[in-house]
Amino acid sequence: MLHDLLERLLSGSGGPAADDVGLGMLLAEAHHQSRERLDQALRPLGINIRSFGVLLALPMYGPVSQRDLTGHMGIDKSTMVRTIDELEEGGLVSRRRAPQDRRAYSIVLTRRGEQVLAEARQIAEQVGDQLFGWLTGPERRHLVELLRRLAGHAAPGAARSAG
Repeated sequence: MLHDLLERLLSGSGGPAADDVGLGMLLAEAHHQSRERLDQALRPLGINIRSFGVLLALPMYGPVSQRDLTGHMGIDKSTMVRTIDELEEGGLVSRRRAPQDRRAYSIVLTRRGEQVLAEARQIAEQVGDQLFGWLTGPERRHLVELLRRLAGHAAPGAARSAG
């Protein structure tokens, strides 16, 4: 159940500013609740949602430098360093010298990392079914499209239309 302030903001009686603030707060609340559910489910594996994102990205991009991974994922450098350090300490990834640049390192999944990734995928699927399984296929695609448009419009430097 949503807290009282959010319910009041979403009631429509506060005017456009309250409606916009309420909508933003609703989006943040949905994000917070879904992220918390997945983080909680991943905890027994020793990872969180950010670590899971990195584990998911590694097979997609192959052995990749930390810098390139930062760019692909849109995570700031210091957060990425911390995340890779945690994954490396857990034995899930390793840093290997990049063949094309001996000064750089590539981040690669270990065997243990591959196993944890497989388990995490199953957990994420279960949590996803709990969170989103009630949506029909068209509703889910519509939600994704709306959120993509919102993210694109809200991005720094995105063209702003007046009115």
